[in-house]
Amino acid sequence: MTRTDEPIVVTVLTAPDEPEPPGLDAVRARAEVRLASDEESLRKTLPGTHVMMVTDFRTEALAAAWPEADKLEWIHATSAGVDALMFPELVEGPVKVTNARGIFDRGIAEYVLCTILMFAKDFPQSIRLQLEHRWKHRDTETVEARQVLIVGAGSIGRQIARLTRGAGMTPHGIARKSRDSDPDFAGVHGNDQLFEQLGLADYVVIAAPLTPDTEGLFDTKAFEAMKPTARLINIGRGPIVKTDDLVKALESGQIAGAGLDVFEEEPLPPEHPLWSMENVIMTAHMAGDLVGWRRALTDQFLANFDRWVKGQAVFNEVDKKLGYAAG
Repeated sequence: MTRTDEPIVVTVLTAPDEPEPPGLDAVRARAEVRLASDEESLRKTLPGTHVMMVTDFRTEALAAAWPEADKLEWIHATSAGVDALMFPELVEGPVKVTNARGIFDRGIAEYVLCTILMFAKDFPQSIRLQLEHRWKHRDTETVEARQVLIVGAGSIGRQIARLTRGAGMTPHGIARKSRDSDPDFAGVHGNDQLFEQLGLADYVVIAAPLTPDTEGLFDTKAFEAMKPTARLINIGRGPIVKTDDLVKALESGQIAGAGLDVFEEEPLPPEHPLWSMENVIMTAHMAGDLVGWRRALTDQFLANFDRWVKGQAVFNEVDKKLGYAAG
């Protein structure tokens, strides 16, 4: 049933100095829109708020201001990961949480395939040689018949599997539970088989959400389980990888390389050793950020907001106990 009992209040929580998301006028036509960017402003806007749109995926302001959430029913995060929102009061309470599942999937999958091909064709070295005006012929690798292990077999992982399979690779997935068959993966294995599968993979892609189970998952033990010729690609969350352990693994030749879009500390300090490693490809947490992504996120929120106003079930609902949108 359409909500008509009282005027709807929507609070949009952005990062400090972040501009207002595009397309909010369509929300203003149906609700009072309040803007907040930190704990102080959120404490002022949160009382009376029914719906929140959170664009700052690192925010700690909501947990701090939570006692002011007297009418809140639903929080929408404009990110795939919702780890910053999973504080105990929210997890244990009745407020629904949804995320931006689906918006970034294809872009991230293209990023992963590009990174794999850059390693195989030695593009980082070619770019360095070009900058030095040096002509140096080398032999390179093929990706055909290589095995890629995708840790996190959700919607992003599935898109990665499709593109890598299309390039002739064999994608396997790691999920909470194994699956007997899957149309996109050659196999989906349970978490308990991670270390066995790490030893078989030529490329290991982290596409998992950050949860208590995944934080620090890739440490020295995990790198020791990988092939010395394998490359790690992380497009999930930085804290899934223990950076110091990764640096040691790269320096010692325990693994052959790493493609990193996310880090434990962001931005990565300019003096960090990862910057100067020739077997590392790095980007600034931008793997899924295609042209127009901000408006696409607002449009997704608007579609869900329309369902919420009509009293219908919202999509992309997060299982707060698991920390991600299951299914």
